[in-house]
Amino acid sequence: MRALEMTDLPPLARILRDTGAFTEEEVACAVELLEIVCKDPRQPDYQVLVAEEAGQPVGYVLYGPVPLTEGNYDIYWIATDPAVQGKGFGQRLLAAAEADVRSRGARMVCLETSSQGGYARTRLFYDRAGYLEESRIRDFYRPGDDRITYIKRFA
Repeated sequence: MRALEMTDLPPLARILRDTGAFTEEEVACAVELLEIVCKDPRQPDYQVLVAEEAGQPVGYVLYGPVPLTEGNYDIYWIATDPAVQGKGFGQRLLAAAEADVRSRGARMVCLETSSQGGYARTRLFYDRAGYLEESRIRDFYRPGDDRITYIKRFA
């Protein structure tokens, strides 16, 4: 795991597209957040960890504190290159983000995802990582596409 570098933006944008999980609007939003971190690495809102293999980025996680809460953090984006999925990069990214937020006093980590069938593998990933479905807002993203919020609480 390492910090984000400006040269990571094109390969991470490609990874987001290659997953097939995100629309172009979602990819643009994700890249915009990465650009914020690159332009001002000391800003307090977002942290990014990048996983690499053979010197190339193969995934990342973007997370940060939830404003106006005490000890709550959101995982906003996590993605790994489909070519390396199943090799543990996603698990290591998630574990590294959790370790970082715990060192910052986190009580809880939240993340959200879609109920669409294409996200079944993503939901299984969160289940296996110890996250629990906390809430569901039906038809949130569009009719038939619920927003599912997962949480992990720290003792």
